[in-house]
Formats: sequence, C-alpha cells, structure tokens
Amino acid sequence: MKLRNALALGLGGAALALLLIEPSLAQTPAPEAAPAAPVPNKGDTSWMLISSALVLMMSVPGLALFYGGLVRTKNMLSVLTQIFAIVSIACLLWVFFGYSLAFTNGGGLNDFVGGLSKAFLKGVDANSTVATFSNGVVIPEYVYICFQMTFAMITPALIVGAFAERMKFSALVVFTILWVTLIYFPMAHMVWYWGGPDAVGNAAKALAAATDEASKKAAQDALDAVNADAGMLFKWGALDFAGGTVVHINAGIAGFVGCLMLGKRIGYGRDLLAPHSLTMTMIGASLLWVGWFGFNAGSNLESNGTAALAMINTFVATAAAAVSWLFVEWALKGKPSLLGMLSGAIAGLVAVTPAAGFAGPMGSIVLGLVAGAVCFVMCSTVKNALGYDDSLDVFGVHCIGGIIGALATGILVSPALGGVGLPDYTTKPGELVVGPYDLATQLIAQGKAVGFTLLWSGIGSAILYKLIDVTIGLRVTQEEEREGLDIADHGERAYNY
Repeated sequence: MKLRNALALGLGGAALALLLIEPSLAQTPAPEAAPAAPVPNKGDTSWMLISSALVLMMSVPGLALFYGGLVRTKNMLSVLTQIFAIVSIACLLWVFFGYSLAFTNGGGLNDFVGGLSKAFLKGVDANSTVATFSNGVVIPEYVYICFQMTFAMITPALIVGAFAERMKFSALVVFTILWVTLIYFPMAHMVWYWGGPDAVGNAAKALAAATDEASKKAAQDALDAVNADAGMLFKWGALDFAGGTVVHINAGIAGFVGCLMLGKRIGYGRDLLAPHSLTMTMIGASLLWVGWFGFNAGSNLESNGTAALAMINTFVATAAAAVSWLFVEWALKGKPSLLGMLSGAIAGLVAVTPAAGFAGPMGSIVLGLVAGAVCFVMCSTVKNALGYDDSLDVFGVHCIGGIIGALATGILVSPALGGVGLPDYTTKPGELVVGPYDLATQLIAQGKAVGFTLLWSGIGSAILYKLIDVTIGLRVTQEEEREGLDIADHGERAYNY
C-alpha cells in the first residue's frame, strides 16, 4: 500500500512539475473533431419510399380508372393506354435528363432551368444524399429522385382528360416528350430548386461570425450567392408546398389550350356523352385520395409534425370540398350526384396541394369549401356558357382549383390564421424559425407565380400543339372517333361482352 501511495505521489509531482515548466500544456484544449456529415434517418427514408409508391398509385391505377370511367365504353381502353404510356415515358425521361434539368444549377439559365451535370444520374449512388427542409437532415438522393419522378409522371397524364376521346395516340406520345422536357422540367426547377437549409444556414453563420468589414462583405457575398442559386419563382418568394403551380395549374392550362385547339368531340352539346362507369370513377377517385397523402405529406421530405399537418389538411380540405360541391349541386340542380361529390373531392385535393404544409386545419376546411363551390360553377355554368369541350373538366378542377389554392396559400400561411408562417433560415443560423409575414407582399408573390405559370404553360403548350398538328396531326379522323379509339388506335377493346 505504501509503495502504491508513493508511486501516485511521485507521478502527481512529476505532472505538476511539468506544468510549471510548460504552463501552456495546462491550457491547450484537445482538438475538436470535425462535425460528421448528416446521415439519413431510417424513418424519413421509409416514409419517402412509401410516399413515392403512393404517388405512383395516383397515376396507375388511380387516375387511369378515374378518367377511364368518365369516358364512353368505346374509349375506356384508350384512356388506360394513354395514361400508362405517359407515366412510363416520363419515368425514363426523368432519369435520362429530367432530374438534372430540374434540380441542378443551370449556369446562366439557372433562373429558368437546370443543367445536365446529373444527366443519366451521373455521380449519384446509394451514398448520395439531398437536403430536406430541416438543418442537418438529409435523405438518400435515390429516394428523392424516385419521389420527384412520380410528380413528373402524373402531371402530363392529368392533361389527357381535357381532350379525351379525340386525340391521336402518336400525337400524344410526341406531345408528352416535348411537354415534360420544355414545360414541366423548367417549371419544377423554377419553383422547387434551391440550395437547401444547410447551405443557407452555414453562409448565415459565417456572416454572423465575421468581425471586420472585409470578412463581413465576403460573407455577405457568399450568402447572397447561396440565395441566388435558386429557381426564379422560388426567389420571388412564391410558396408551393406540393405542386399547385408545378402540377395542377401547369397541367390544367395545358389541357385547356389543347381542348380548344383540337375542337369539340363529335356530337358535343347534341348527343349524350355520359360516363360509362361511375363505379370505376369512384374507385379511381378513392385511390387518388389515398395516394394524395404521399403527394402532400410526402412533400415535406421528412416524417415529422409538418408531414402530419399536411396529412390532416389533405383529409379535411378534401372532405370539405366534396361536401361543398354536393350541397351546392343539390341546391341548384335538385339532386346530389356521386360524380359531383367525387369531382368536389378532387377539387379539394388540388386546392390544398400548395397549402398542405403551410395552412392550419381550419383554414384548409375553408379552402376546401370555397374550392368545391367555385369549381362546381366553373365546370357547369361557365363551361356551358362558353361552350368549350373540356371532356373531363381538367381546366375547371385542376387549373381553377390550383389557382384558388395557390392564392389562398399566401393568406392561410399567416400565423394569425393558424398557418405555420414563412420559413426563415438566416435569423438564427442553423435552425428554422418563423420569418416576418406581410399579406400584400405574399399575395403579390403568389399572384406573380400563378400568372407566370399560366403564360409559360399556356403559350408553350399552344406552340407544341401547333407544331405537332402541322407535322403529324393532332386529331383522329371522324370515322375513327365514331368507332372509338380503343379499336381505331389500339385494335382492342376494354370489354369483350
């Protein structure tokens, strides 16, 4: 025991002597380890994998059955074929160059479109990650590619409903390739491309840590460069949580232009062009509602409270719009219809899409009530007054519902109305806080985004339709239209009994 105490005393004395000889040894801290790169959370990854599958289900079979049931028997198979072909083509274009055009820096054209640095998924592997909306949180890049791919797949498929039963299949294929390349990919870039919360937060931290004027200027320039590395509509401050502009207004106005340029179906306004199977339409609408949880809640990119907010908003806005359309139609036409209620539900889903993660549940209910009533008026009174043949009401539901939702997002995001407020990543670098909100400023930003989308897609789509019409032709012959596109275009029938 004495030997052990003596040894301890001797070692302690040696250490004390060493510190007296070199005092700096007592003050030198251990070197700090470099912060580890963020690692994807398995819960977030699982949710995004599920969301991607849910959004695919919206297209096939959801949208295919919803639209298919609304056309006549002789055109059912053609609608199913068109939608399945569109989603397959868009899937391939997305991995070839679409993802790169939407979500990389486009150099001098970066305001409008990305570049080709990730064409054919160059540089992407199982270890690649992308940012979410929280500092220090990432998901695998392959998951993000798949999720955004499903948006690119369903958006051109929505357009089909506007000119159902009369467009040539070959023309539709060419239009799809051109439209997603020249209209959709740039729109996705302009609205959703930005540097991410960590890039903004790190630049803001560097600015806060700067001590002299030179370093402050350099840090401010770096922060400005990060903020400038974004799409044009994003920099305008336009809010679009899950695709009000990118998906619904974009597809809705393209469909409207298409139905005008192709002209009315033979017998429109004279013959009965009733849906052949509202049962199929009911099944399709129900699948769309379920799939829309992936669409809206999945757009949060994380499995957290904001995803739950987007989910409950998708529940209540849809129900409110279905009830709104039902009772307005009941009051004005004397009978409540299944088709009306289903159309109202889709209108609610469309309207809540841009607001899903920004509005509160009560605000979403009001949004649904308004969307259901307004879209009913557009699809009945206005459509009949103007006489255009939007076969399955793509314009009246998707474009008008998308406009209502996009504008309302600028109002309902207000914390005073139960919204979450505007995201701010710079005030407290490294974390997300609520920024200042001004109603007029935000409404102007939303209005500019709506107007730009209408012009971009409307004018661009018109040019594409015209080019196709003068080359291979847009519309089937009168004989083929009377026979039905199932046989005329595909040589088979949906039903053989």
